[in-house]
Amino acid sequence: MESAQTEARTAKPPKEKIDAGVLRIALILVFGAVASQLDSTMINVAIDKLASDLHSTVSAIQWVVTGYVLTMGLAVPTSGWAIQRFGGKKVYLFSLFIFLVSSVLCSLAWNTGSLIGFRLLQGVGAGLLIPTMQNVLVQSSGGRNLGRLIAIISIPALIGPILGPVVGGLLIQNLDWRWIFYVNIPIMLVAIWLSWRHIPADEPARDKPKLDIAGLLLLSPAFAALIYGISEASTQGGLSHLKASLPLAGGIVLTAAYVVYALRMRQSPLLDLRLFRSRHFLASNVTLFLTGMVMNGAMLLLPLYYQQVRGEGVLETGLLLIPQGLGMLATRSWIGGLADRMGSRNIVLLSLAATAMGTIPFALSGADTNHVLLGVAQFVRGAALNGIFIPIMVSAYAGLSKEQIPHASISTRIFQTIGGAFGSAILATVIDRQLRSAEVSGISAIAHAYQSAFWWSFGFTVLAVIPAFMLSKGKK
Repeated sequence: MESAQTEARTAKPPKEKIDAGVLRIALILVFGAVASQLDSTMINVAIDKLASDLHSTVSAIQWVVTGYVLTMGLAVPTSGWAIQRFGGKKVYLFSLFIFLVSSVLCSLAWNTGSLIGFRLLQGVGAGLLIPTMQNVLVQSSGGRNLGRLIAIISIPALIGPILGPVVGGLLIQNLDWRWIFYVNIPIMLVAIWLSWRHIPADEPARDKPKLDIAGLLLLSPAFAALIYGISEASTQGGLSHLKASLPLAGGIVLTAAYVVYALRMRQSPLLDLRLFRSRHFLASNVTLFLTGMVMNGAMLLLPLYYQQVRGEGVLETGLLLIPQGLGMLATRSWIGGLADRMGSRNIVLLSLAATAMGTIPFALSGADTNHVLLGVAQFVRGAALNGIFIPIMVSAYAGLSKEQIPHASISTRIFQTIGGAFGSAILATVIDRQLRSAEVSGISAIAHAYQSAFWWSFGFTVLAVIPAFMLSKGKK
């Protein structure tokens, strides 16, 4: 009798099934986000082609990417207010519609100025889409099975940087750059129809908040200025250049002003900073910032390593990056379930250790390093990325009320985006300075520059361990 009771106590509880309706919503949200994630990576491989076909310069065409990121940054902080004012479903449908219209316009662009203008509009749609998608999912699930659900909706963000260069390379080599935008159109049409039919309408907040104009004028330009300054730092070779330091300084001043303003405001601000009183929420956002540096920095380094050190083409590089995508797919489903059952801290710490181990072969690699070894290292890194991102997001949303969820969606998006941009900028600057200070030129100098950058990425990974210790360590 006693042994039976002991066995009953130690037996694992049955795995809770995801509600079929919630699973359907998650899959629809994934489908809607695919186009925006692929589009942002496909356009990067088309810069030279765009400059040639539109009779422009690479520096001018670069604004096709920079402008998109800036308006995305301006739109993100407004998503929380829009969700509370109109409801998540309506805002999500609106973001899909904006992305559809802007994709059509981009495909019809006749010169550099028109393409940049239409990409600005597309950035607005993308800026609203991701935080709204997270909000709709969390509210639809009622906070249950968040790990497995976030594992599902994180698929576009994880595989977009892997498939984007491959798909973009195929389209540009065999068709035309306009096909980068053509492919968005059927995806968006189907996503709008599915979302309208199957995502349940949610009620807006009873006390419909007024748009916090003062907060918007502080936070949105602050986010955009930080992103722009960081992107300029990577192209100008450091933070000392005025094109990087001025917007960064402006972004920091505006952010500080918003913090003072939001903490003194009695009504609900654009982003409620009181959420950061929670140790787990604060740790989740800081860890997102640092791991954004790790993940996005690697997304920059890996394709450039294969192209500049190994001499591979765009398509071949995309194929060589497949092991990382396979690693992501291998752990996606069970990492989410694990986060639901045992909390975030230990999973994130183990995943950071695996990421560090997967980075070392690249930090030691040269022009002739075995492709199999690098493929295995990529697989390990890809498998570990799920163990970083998914549990952190679960920890960020733990214990929040319905009214707090839009604010959490904005905050996590901002911290992850700025961290990713900051990591990419630092690593690009490291490579640039290593090449400038190299005593010899050629492949050996380029390989050494990338080795240094991968060691920096290793350092970011180790640094992320500190806030990860403050994440939740058990199921709430």
